[in-house]
Amino acid sequence: MLDELIKERRRKLRRYTSIRSPYPAKIHRDLTIGELIENFSKFEKSKKSISIVGRVFAWRDQGKIIFTDVRDAGGKVQFVIDDEQTQEFSLVKDTFDIGDWVEGTGKVFSTKRGEKSVLIEQIRIIGKSLRPPPATWYGLEDLESRLRNRYLDTLIHPEARDLFMKKAVFWETVRNYHKADGFLEMEMPVLEAVPGGADAEPFVTHHNALDRDFYLRISLELPLKKMLVGGFEKVFEIGRIFRNEGIDREHLQDYTQMECYAAFWGYEEMMEFVERLYKKVVEQTFGVLDTKFSEHTLHWGKQWPKIDYFEIFKQEAGINLDTADQGELMKAAKKLNLEIETFMGKGRLIDLIYKKTVRPKFIQPAFLVGHPIEISPLAKIDPSNPKKVLRFQVVGAQSELGNGWSELNDPSDQMNRFEEQMALREKGDKEAQHLDQSFIDALEYGMPPAAGFGMSERLFAVLVDKPIRETVFFPLMKEKS
Repeated sequence: MLDELIKERRRKLRRYTSIRSPYPAKIHRDLTIGELIENFSKFEKSKKSISIVGRVFAWRDQGKIIFTDVRDAGGKVQFVIDDEQTQEFSLVKDTFDIGDWVEGTGKVFSTKRGEKSVLIEQIRIIGKSLRPPPATWYGLEDLESRLRNRYLDTLIHPEARDLFMKKAVFWETVRNYHKADGFLEMEMPVLEAVPGGADAEPFVTHHNALDRDFYLRISLELPLKKMLVGGFEKVFEIGRIFRNEGIDREHLQDYTQMECYAAFWGYEEMMEFVERLYKKVVEQTFGVLDTKFSEHTLHWGKQWPKIDYFEIFKQEAGINLDTADQGELMKAAKKLNLEIETFMGKGRLIDLIYKKTVRPKFIQPAFLVGHPIEISPLAKIDPSNPKKVLRFQVVGAQSELGNGWSELNDPSDQMNRFEEQMALREKGDKEAQHLDQSFIDALEYGMPPAAGFGMSERLFAVLVDKPIRETVFFPLMKEKS
């Protein structure tokens, strides 16, 4: 059926092309459809002809007169194509299709039913559609099809377009909030000789000109902190990062992340900054401060509580992290039927148990503070408890929604942490961090005390209560079978 429809459209294309190009190099557009609708009475009174462009979404042929719905990004208007008023009426009747981009010129009027319309004098195709839009002849309700063909999804589903318009507002608000506070936007390299800044397995690529392998960055952190060494006091970047890990509701292999770093701040100042940021983003994007997550309502506007990592871990997992050794953690992990690898150190075991027992308890927005040093290789030690670091996470909706800390700027301490991570890598932990000597060198020149924070588009996915791959344009997917 689809093949026959395409064949017929190609026949129409050949006929139209014999007279003029269906893909002209220049078009004439006086105003958008949204602007026309907003000022309709003005144009209706003027009696002047105007030119409008848009895509045909409906075609009602009544013999000597054709009614079409034409849309652009800003709205919809009806074109009335009349045998007595429209030039080349027979050509239009025989060659136009739903899905075609058209340029129509005519006078504005309202029908007896109040339909805002344009009585067409001249009309031409400016982009021929050789495939019928899905809603016309066949559906696009299957989720896999929608994800593989996002341009069709946004074409026929207004709610899909609205989602991505909200996402644009989301990131615009994040960017403007930082700039208003004096942060300078940076653009760091995507290819790195040493991947760093996160516990993640990187993608590897080969650079032909230099004849060496590089990694796609897994974080924005280390290059931005080098900029603090270089004399910048407040920096941030919004960019793509790449992690060669599994796909689930919260994870993708390539996604957008924001990281910011402020010299002379501690993690407490960063927490205050972040709470204001999130509230601003939610309100600007959705117009409210309450959003839905499953059967819950998340209240972003309330003051966020601070939850101590050690206390909640003891409460939910029954383990005192001040005294627990690796053996106790391994025993607890086995009891929870967690997937354990022989190379796992104390930090990885703590994280596994946390994700199973603690994280599901977080629903309302809150700060998780005082993390174990074993899971925080880039954060400063808490002077009141050397087993903890000065770190916080934004938690809620049973997930981690942001991560920040007082930055470690002691090069000797940082080298020791990197060496511990490299020991884990040698045991088989592919997600343990690499030793980045260039970053150590930068720290040895002197990095000021600072706080840093990172958040990703996972937050947006939570705010719209969808799996993250449904909130990106073209998620990576398996080949069609």
